Amino acid sequence: MKTPIFDGKTGLDGLKALPETPGVYFFLGEDGDILYIGKATSLRDRVRSYFASDIGETRGPKIVRMLDLARTVAWKGIDSVLEALILESRLIKEHQPPYNTFEKDDKSYNHVVITEEDFPRVLLVRGRDLAQGKFTAPIRSLFGPFPNGGQLKEAVRIVRRIFPFRDVCEPARRIKDDKKQITGSGNEEREIVYGRPCFNRQIGLCPGVCTGEISVREYGKTIRNIERFFQGKKSDIVRSLTQEMKSAAVDLEFEEADGIKRTIFALGHIHDVSLLSGDVAEMSGNGNGIRIEAYDVAHLGGKSSVGVMTVYSGNAPDKDSYRKFLLRGKHSGNDLTALEEILRRRVKHAEWPMPDIVAVDGNLLQHGVAERVFGEAGDAFAGVRIVGVVKNAKHQPERLVGDGPAIADYRRKILLANAEAHRFAITYHRKRRGKDFFGL
Repeated sequence: MKTPIFDGKTGLDGLKALPETPGVYFFLGEDGDILYIGKATSLRDRVRSYFASDIGETRGPKIVRMLDLARTVAWKGIDSVLEALILESRLIKEHQPPYNTFEKDDKSYNHVVITEEDFPRVLLVRGRDLAQGKFTAPIRSLFGPFPNGGQLKEAVRIVRRIFPFRDVCEPARRIKDDKKQITGSGNEEREIVYGRPCFNRQIGLCPGVCTGEISVREYGKTIRNIERFFQGKKSDIVRSLTQEMKSAAVDLEFEEADGIKRTIFALGHIHDVSLLSGDVAEMSGNGNGIRIEAYDVAHLGGKSSVGVMTVYSGNAPDKDSYRKFLLRGKHSGNDLTALEEILRRRVKHAEWPMPDIVAVDGNLLQHGVAERVFGEAGDAFAGVRIVGVVKNAKHQPERLVGDGPAIADYRRKILLANAEAHRFAITYHRKRRGKDFFGL
């Protein structure tokens, strides 16, 4: 395995050696193998948070097991949280640490895609759309996966303020005018440009692809700089821009030189405060905390049967991980067989993050179905704890059955996940029922 270059390394009893700066940290095992990779606003504070007394609740049993195996912490300092986010994704993809279960190449995660066109677009695309061929544009560059969709969107916004790019607008049309224009210097052919400024051009986030203000060559420089930024080559960008600035100044292109100078300054002073809240939330357990998956079934007299999976991760719903299941079997209103179909389809997706707790809507019968399906699914699902949410006649939670410790420790989160599953199932069912009614 290719070992990354560490700025420093210390035993678990020497955490004060870690700097209070942004970066990427590595938990290493007995033989120096990488167990886990993470990013941090403050390396010292972030790593120390793993040794809090409530780490089992905030980060889950997988992280507790990882800490039992860890012997050393290594780190790589970096200039900004934005760059740490990008470096973390690249290193996780390269090394596939066993305890980065939520950061592996899951098809629900986002990627940064740069298209292969005269004026390439920079887009966020889900892995499943790439895998299933739903994204059909030719691809020039691909970066990711990035597990936190919200942080990635904010990261791309920050990059765009430094390097404005095209995403959805259409390039201006350039048409040669056949008529010769009579000027003082003779006959000259005129080029007419047709294009209206997109919204992002009006606020400075598109360089004018839609209005014909930038050439293919100049825009190509911007795209190369974006690619180098996501490759972690900021120093190369600065070196290249510095040379361009000096050349512009020599040619007396002072306005161009001043614009390049501002870009270099922006690269050295990245304003990524908006990413700090995400890192703090992760430290508090909102990121890769315990994962609860809740399942529910909805139908009307056995028709338009659907199922759903909702996810509660850390202290918040993870809506990017919600899933819908259009049932294939002939269940005729049988909730037990419908639930079994959903769960059997779920366990086929070993690439999805593993749940710590599974909550099903129903009593011991539904609980038994879940136990059987996950019990037959192999070692990957062996540690999953099953909880049933028993409802009264008004469909209100009456009691929980199943894994006692899970119920004691996570009752509120289980009930929240279950309520969200019921809401999501009803919404999906109504939409599906409407399509069935109109024969869509």
